[in-house]
Amino acid sequence: MAKFIGVDYFDVESLYTEDEKMVRDSVRDFVDEEVLPIIEKHNRESTFPSHLIPKMAEMGLFGPTLPSKYGCAELNNVAYGLIMQELERGDSGIRSFASVQSALVMYPIFAFGSEEQKDFWLPKLAKAEKIGCFGLTEPDYGSNPGGMVTKAEKVDGGFVINGAKMWITNGTIADVAVVWAKLDGVVRGFLIEKGTKGFSAPEMKGKHSLRASVTSELVFDNVFIPEENLLPKTEGLKNALMCLNQARYGIAWGVVGSMLACYDTALNYAKSRVQFSKPIAAYQITQEKLVYMLTEITKAQLINLQLGRLKDSGKLKHTQVSFAKRNNCEKALEIARMSREILGANGILDEYPVMRHAANLESVKTYEGTHEMHTLIIGEDITGFSAFD
Repeated sequence: MAKFIGVDYFDVESLYTEDEKMVRDSVRDFVDEEVLPIIEKHNRESTFPSHLIPKMAEMGLFGPTLPSKYGCAELNNVAYGLIMQELERGDSGIRSFASVQSALVMYPIFAFGSEEQKDFWLPKLAKAEKIGCFGLTEPDYGSNPGGMVTKAEKVDGGFVINGAKMWITNGTIADVAVVWAKLDGVVRGFLIEKGTKGFSAPEMKGKHSLRASVTSELVFDNVFIPEENLLPKTEGLKNALMCLNQARYGIAWGVVGSMLACYDTALNYAKSRVQFSKPIAAYQITQEKLVYMLTEITKAQLINLQLGRLKDSGKLKHTQVSFAKRNNCEKALEIARMSREILGANGILDEYPVMRHAANLESVKTYEGTHEMHTLIIGEDITGFSAFD
């Protein structure tokens, strides 16, 4: 398989550091060599390529921005974003796995956990000796997580948890779940380990999207956990939303990878596919589509770079993350659909990655905050008026 060159019309490359480019290129090679040759088979069979997990851990792709004392790479946030970009160029399911392990499991343990919890879990999660998942969304509460009905009750020596979570990436294969539940009406975070009595994580089947990813329910039936499994620094829904903000940041970068894959496929196809005596790339309507794609890719690349620089400087606002997630997901889905149009009937075949990316992006546009919710987050920020209810 030919090495992927990349798409960079405005020389964004010149704005990255040598370390950032080195990280990106190593993940790009990993995707070319390890992911792309096998991903269509896994997508077809609706299986997750779990054999890639140890290789990703060895490369330092889990919790890569966290301190080295926990066995993490201590990279900056632009390098992290580029990791997410390249993984999603392979498949959204691969990026989702890494996003959850890093942003939704390791981050809350690092930010809200005790020193004992951090020392125990973070090195194991970094090495992928343990896999994690994040339980916030419930069957009846998606965009309104504050309406959750999962409850924790204080008992002698710990807590008893009852409730259910849904649409949980990695749930069935996870060794530990970061679960959010109401304790005396206040949302708190808890660590619930696989095998705990009353805790089950059945896999959800029948997906047309994110097929190469494990999606699960989490069910808690009088699950007892000891006191030390409470994340002590959690004190309300805002902490769960801080975790989502980390994940949204990775998504904003990740979907650019799917844009790159779809655009590159469409461009090469258009230059080689001959109709009416010349390549379809020579026709005006095809060129208009390709130029639109390139323009949106370039905008997203520049948005992400500044987003990462703001995050690294401590100046990032959550509304800016919503801006990037909202824009980039919408444009990625448009680009996937346009690419399918350029490929015509061939666009539905898994000989090409376009339809797989388009199906995945239907989920990515929705999860970690729908397009509409991010619209209202930004709308409130710029007008001062909340339109959520």
